[in-house]
Amino acid sequence: MMCIARNTHFGKQGLKVSEISRLLGLTPPTVTQLINSLEVKEMVLRQADPEDRRVVRVNLTERGCEVAKKAKKHRDATLSKLVDYLGEEDSNRLADLLIKVHTFLQEQDHTLDLERLSTNGDENND
Repeated sequence: MMCIARNTHFGKQGLKVSEISRLLGLTPPTVTQLINSLEVKEMVLRQADPEDRRVVRVNLTERGCEVAKKAKKHRDATLSKLVDYLGEEDSNRLADLLIKVHTFLQEQDHTLDLERLSTNGDENND
């Protein structure tokens, strides 16, 4: 939901599943499952693209927007507490390290392949 909220601008049509997949680094089938569960909870709405009926756009509902705002507020408060806990010097050091990790992953294309991770330990190829 945060991804949809962050990347859908006022007046813009919703995001395509393929766009959400790219932004999250997940496969379209995985994103479709997530969208299905959010749709059941009335957090998102699927709508056909008016210019291309084959394309489905995903938007947050009013309820989804409220939940996303609450989640952002909670995240911001938690990060603020973390900065207070770490202090300015350690917070800056952490920020620098996170930027380096992000740069490394982008430059080397080292993305986490979450689709291949074992979820229950039953896989033989662990």
